[in-house]
Amino acid sequence: MMTRRAMIAVIDDDESVRESLPDLISLFGHNAETFSSAEDFLASDLLDKAECLVLDVAMPGMSGIELQRELVHRGRAIPVVFITAHGDEQTCARLRRPGNTECLLKPFTDTALLDALETVLMPK
Repeated sequence: MMTRRAMIAVIDDDESVRESLPDLISLFGHNAETFSSAEDFLASDLLDKAECLVLDVAMPGMSGIELQRELVHRGRAIPVVFITAHGDEQTCARLRRPGNTECLLKPFTDTALLDALETVLMPK
């Protein structure tokens, strides 16, 4: 397991996800803050501090994919673990980028989330 604490932003419109994931991420040794929308995250002071996003693909307003594109446009290519209940393995395969983007289908296991975070946060 990783030894450094990363600041992870959890961005999901599902309240149950926002309530459960920070505790789990904390057990993995990281800090987490939650946001109910991409727009809330963009307006926050965590925008410049987040080292990783756990990001829902389908949200009202700006989607997770649109948020990732906006961050790249702004020069903030933050590693992402996409999570989705509205996709399949093909959706995830299209979203994955070796080294900095992973994708998990909801519901996912604690171990799957830990593995995905370790993959995207691994020093390059």
